[in-house]
Amino acid sequence: MQTTENIRYRFPKDFWWGSATSATQIEGAADKDGKGKNIWDHWYQTEPNRFFNGVGPGTTSRFYDRYQEDIQRMKEIGHNSFRLSISWSRMIPAGRGEVNQKAVYFYNRVIDELLSAGIEPFVNLYHFDMPLEMQKIGGWTSREVVDAYVDYAATCFRLFGDRVKKWFTHNEPVVPVEGGYLYDFHYPNEVDFQKAVQVGYHTILASAKAIQAYREQQQDGKIGIIISLTPSYPRSRHPADLKASKIADTFFNRSFLDPSIKGEFPTELVDILKEEGYMPKMEKKDLDTIRQHTIDLLGVNYYQPRRVKAKEHLPNPEAPFMPDRFFDSYEMPGRKMNRYRGWEIYEKGIYDILINLKENYDNIECFISENGMGVEDEERFRDENGIIQDDYRIEFIQEHLKWVHQAIQEGCNVKGYHLWTFMDNWSWCNAYKNRYGLVSVHLEKDGERSIKKSGQWMKRVSEQNGF
Repeated sequence: MQTTENIRYRFPKDFWWGSATSATQIEGAADKDGKGKNIWDHWYQTEPNRFFNGVGPGTTSRFYDRYQEDIQRMKEIGHNSFRLSISWSRMIPAGRGEVNQKAVYFYNRVIDELLSAGIEPFVNLYHFDMPLEMQKIGGWTSREVVDAYVDYAATCFRLFGDRVKKWFTHNEPVVPVEGGYLYDFHYPNEVDFQKAVQVGYHTILASAKAIQAYREQQQDGKIGIIISLTPSYPRSRHPADLKASKIADTFFNRSFLDPSIKGEFPTELVDILKEEGYMPKMEKKDLDTIRQHTIDLLGVNYYQPRRVKAKEHLPNPEAPFMPDRFFDSYEMPGRKMNRYRGWEIYEKGIYDILINLKENYDNIECFISENGMGVEDEERFRDENGIIQDDYRIEFIQEHLKWVHQAIQEGCNVKGYHLWTFMDNWSWCNAYKNRYGLVSVHLEKDGERSIKKSGQWMKRVSEQNGF
């Protein structure tokens, strides 16, 4: 047991310790109490083979039914904050129109329960879960969907804004672009660069308009966005490799970071889209709206770096246009891997992101909104007392937190650390393949919960505000 005397890494007062999750991944009750279908419910019905072990979003971790005990467990492991998302299709089953009062009741109860446990709710409005009725009219390719989303956001602000003071418009907006319209790992599984650009553009426009609605209601909290940042490291200092990494960074990071914080899209991105003939459809005042409604607070999701090198072979002119027309991926020799997820573990990346925000983005107030390690078959690490001995996760968190601490020492405006995730949850197409939680969900035992060793460790970190 650590004592407060031997804490080497102490964090600022009121640091946000907690975790993050999303509605579709933990709520379950997919067709209960008036919830409308979202794209995940639909895709699972049409192509269950795309989901690991054929497990869909129908039941997931049953937070909808068990939120009270789960929130008590959050309190028990030292959370002072927790990020959840609201399910758009639970709140407004058709995506627009009538509000589902049972959903309002549920989210009110969750928010009140969190507050009474001393846990601040951080609420995100969109986490990959487009209502099916909205997808039928084009999803984020459609201007109508942007308007419907802004109405949904304004409804949530009105209903819950008296208690929720940290709001986020989107989580990882690049993922629906990549997954749904480029690389075929999310519904609607289209490969169409023009649509991908339109989806990205409308997502940013929707974010700015939701921020505008929030401020017009004269709410007294903060509103931001959560962006997955994958620092793009060049293979070498050769000018061609440096250029490749700069273009990768522009496509995957700056495309959402710049308009969210600076109110404008990166010139390098606009130049490429103009040159290649892929500019989005825009309306007259859009760019003013984006410029005038930037974020107060940035959530940073960090899992892995991106390593790139100059393109070595000419792209096939017949192949669909993709961002990697401008660079190739590079595997750094000797890299440390999470072999279960196939991701490189590079702890210093989290520091590089924070320094970049300090130097190039006015040191915006931010927090680590996701960071975590997915491991397969954790049951083999369960000891005779029923506790999963996940020392590998403790080490992962600790090594990243050391770099967060270093960034704070150097003046970065980072206010908290949320692990992905609180309890093992359903993870899109991977379902329950990899486990990420501080709390285990034993699916074979009716979803029984038990705190892992990492959960006990995080409790001490939170209580001592360091380690």
